[in-house]
Amino acid sequence: MATVLSNATAVRVLWRPLTADDVETVAALEARIHAAAWTAGNFHDAIRAGYAARVGTRGGRIVAYGVLMLGPGEAQLLNLSVAPEARREGLGRMLLAQFIETAEHFAAEQIFLEVRVGNAPAITLYEHEGFVAVARRASYYPPSPGGEREDALVMRRSLGRLRVAARAAAGGTDSGDPAAP
Repeated sequence: MATVLSNATAVRVLWRPLTADDVETVAALEARIHAAAWTAGNFHDAIRAGYAARVGTRGGRIVAYGVLMLGPGEAQLLNLSVAPEARREGLGRMLLAQFIETAEHFAAEQIFLEVRVGNAPAITLYEHEGFVAVARRASYYPPSPGGEREDALVMRRSLGRLRVAARAAAGGTDSGDPAAP
């Protein structure tokens, strides 16, 4: 018996670097998603600074995007967003995996991110991908219309050699492969 795929799963997402030509579209999508949205200028600055910035497209439309900043020994996930109509399809997880791979490729030992404490779906995703809460920034995010400022949860995940050392210190077995779970 044949299974009919929904339109959302039938059309594959293609991942590529964010370009200057994408910025206006991404900034408009960002304004739909976030109360304290990045501006087009923020995205242009990220591209000029050489940050790892990616988009996922489906049917010629951008459905996910993100920005990763790399520094000596660490990386910071600055933005990871999925269009509302494309949520719950694993796109955030796919993009996060790409950024983790990029950070490890550039020898980052850890990756950090900040997330609104009220964003339970994102926090759950990050926890499933090995991030742990390490701090809380009080009243970090500007208020949404009619709302109050919201705290940020700072999360961290060990990468590469640091993850192997943490596993060994916790009594776990180490295969020698830094990518091993």
